[in-house]
Amino acid sequence: MSARTYQIRTFGCQMNVHDSERLAGQLEGAGYVPAEDEGTPDLIVFNTCAVRENADNKLYGTLGHIRPDKIANPGMQIAVGGCLAQKDRGEIVKRAPWVDVVFGTHNLGSLPTLLERARHNDEAQVEILESLETFPSTLPARRESAYAGWVSISVGCNNTCTFCIVPALRGKEKDRRPGDVLAEVQALVDEGVLEVTLLGQNVNSYGVEFGDRLAFGKLLRACGDIEGLERVRFTSPHPAAFTEDVIDAMAETPNVCPQLHMPLQSGSDRLLREMKRSYRSAKYLGILDRVRESMPDAAITTDIIVGFPGETEEDFQATMDVVAEARFSSAFTFQYSQRPGTPAATMPDQLPKAVVQERYERLVKLVNDVAWDENKKIVGRKVELLVATGEGRKDAETQRMSGRARDGRLVHFTPTGPMIDRSVRPGDIVETVVTYGAPHHLVADGDLLSHRRTRAGDNAEAGLRPKTDGVGLGLPSFGAPAPLPATTGGCSL
Repeated sequence: MSARTYQIRTFGCQMNVHDSERLAGQLEGAGYVPAEDEGTPDLIVFNTCAVRENADNKLYGTLGHIRPDKIANPGMQIAVGGCLAQKDRGEIVKRAPWVDVVFGTHNLGSLPTLLERARHNDEAQVEILESLETFPSTLPARRESAYAGWVSISVGCNNTCTFCIVPALRGKEKDRRPGDVLAEVQALVDEGVLEVTLLGQNVNSYGVEFGDRLAFGKLLRACGDIEGLERVRFTSPHPAAFTEDVIDAMAETPNVCPQLHMPLQSGSDRLLREMKRSYRSAKYLGILDRVRESMPDAAITTDIIVGFPGETEEDFQATMDVVAEARFSSAFTFQYSQRPGTPAATMPDQLPKAVVQERYERLVKLVNDVAWDENKKIVGRKVELLVATGEGRKDAETQRMSGRARDGRLVHFTPTGPMIDRSVRPGDIVETVVTYGAPHHLVADGDLLSHRRTRAGDNAEAGLRPKTDGVGLGLPSFGAPAPLPATTGGCSL
């Protein structure tokens, strides 16, 4: 009997992307194999988001589209997990009765068992836990990249932002032990990974659970002691919890990248109060000033919401003023949408769509103008790039490759010149000079100044990606998992 194939479709934030790596690791440990691009997989898993606009409609619309595949292939299974599953629970199988499994954010580790139970019982299985069952990083993971990895340092959130449903779906903050975090980072580096991004809903509040408010800065410094780890990033910090020791750790730890993604949400102090964001615009801008004093070339990015309930033209102009002063290298801009279950959803003075759209367009123009001005300043500078895959949609037609600079900027470069050692691969390190700055990327069309082949590049070229077994349960290994014996019925897990 051939192994069952699977496909995971991920919606939402980096935390969901990383959770999907954990889901893939468990499925492969249970004998599943990734589906090829063509053909219908035996299992489709939707890892959902409840934060983004129209998340519900997007999921149920997609489930409707795959219903004919399910009818044509009765043995096919469909599973829905993530934040929307945590929110909608049994409503999912009521609206889409062809779904086999629904699981929440707190029980990622249950998926293989629930799938087997659904097959055995021939009925949908819905399991939503109210609190964390197993910290996700103790679960196996099939990593998506040979050269860059996500490492969760905490899950959940203790804040009460009125527009956000995450605390209700992910629970209170739970911190990993520093030794476990560093063990996972070391395990990835041992397999050739060059870059690690530390993940947390409020990453810089790390340590709150074990009473060390300086824990995050210490963790950054400890990452600096890991030989072979060339780049450390983190996302996303909360301005209210940002401390001087974190800035010092960033500036004084060579492998911590000069990049900061820190959500602003609004430049209006009045709206920040309404949002229950416990900082004000002056504090936010003060943090940026101190970051740039320590790291003059740091690239700073942000998140901004337009059209929060009650937003006046004066409030919106305050946001525009902060954007102009902050000089963001890019910003993720969102039109406010009502999320059921959040306090903001029932606030008075919900803004008309036309007003929100017009303000959004003005904000996007300003963000792009500022980013373009900032990127033009990079022209003529030498940049070190970690060569990436899938970052440049036009690379094939332009004969370019793409990579990320240390400050996180995307650079499309020409892989030419005598310094190239055989061929440039994703995961290799190159140096080049920027020749053009656009609002969302840089271009480097001259010959490469240097090219360093890496173990990550070797693995990427061979199609190998790390598969971690969970901290404390073994180190990562490359390649396909050993096949499991086929079962003849009943629950084998």
